[in-house]
Amino acid sequence: MSEISEIAIAEPLKVETPLHRFMSDFADNKIALVAFFVLLGIIFIAIFAPVISPTDPYDLAKVSIFDSKLAPGTKSMDEVTFWLGTDTSGRDLLSSIFYGLRISLGVGVLSGVIALCIGSAIGLMAAYYGGYVDTLIMRIVDIQLSFPAILVALILISVLGKGVDKIIIALVLVQWAYYARTVRGTALVERNKEYIEAASCLALSNNRIVFRHLLPNCLPPLIVVATVQTAHAISLEATLSFLGVGLPVTEPSLGLLIANGFNVMLSGLYWVSFFPGIALLITIVSINLVGDQLRDVLNPRLQK
Repeated sequence: MSEISEIAIAEPLKVETPLHRFMSDFADNKIALVAFFVLLGIIFIAIFAPVISPTDPYDLAKVSIFDSKLAPGTKSMDEVTFWLGTDTSGRDLLSSIFYGLRISLGVGVLSGVIALCIGSAIGLMAAYYGGYVDTLIMRIVDIQLSFPAILVALILISVLGKGVDKIIIALVLVQWAYYARTVRGTALVERNKEYIEAASCLALSNNRIVFRHLLPNCLPPLIVVATVQTAHAISLEATLSFLGVGLPVTEPSLGLLIANGFNVMLSGLYWVSFFPGIALLITIVSINLVGDQLRDVLNPRLQK
């Protein structure tokens, strides 16, 4: 008996919390872990772009037309090095990418959060009440999802016009159906479980049952869809801006930076579109890799 107590004292039982297990499972995929830190760096750049940018590319007092079309690594007459070159207006491309990341991420994240809230509420109502409510909501979702997202966004932008607020509204109206379908499918499984029946027997209000008991159990797949849809929203915004129907010139995103260099690419100024395109690619790939790993970690069927 004393030997057992000595072993217990020498080797204390290690308690693994769900957070520790989640972090350990996520770190198993080294590529996803690298993508996570890259994404953190991108978010840091987007937040502190006015502080860490070499110059303000949209301050007319600091932009000189004599510095236009400079190749990467070239110094200006003021001995300022443009590490990624300048565009046709003389703006520092590195600073423009920092500011473009800020707008692209802001539009993607904000539209995703709003669409998530709206779509989740609609999906929960469809699953909880069922019947005609479920049928009507899901028919609307099916009709919207039958059209390509870019087509729906183009139609909405043509009606709403240009602007950050306009494109956020358009992206919300495009994305909410994805969240509604995901939450509805998960909530239908949870709807018939014992804890929901117990809450109903206690005469709790429908809103409390839906948002305090049903919604928390629908979060794991919702988090995965949110990451994928954020990357989708960023790519949609970049596509719309590239086509000239998204953000105005005064609020440039990565898509607009790519469009500015597309017209001069054949003249040898490859860097004007190349570097913003690389930044957009790294952002979208990083978000997708993190979302894929979240799906593997949060889905018990995919765990080892």
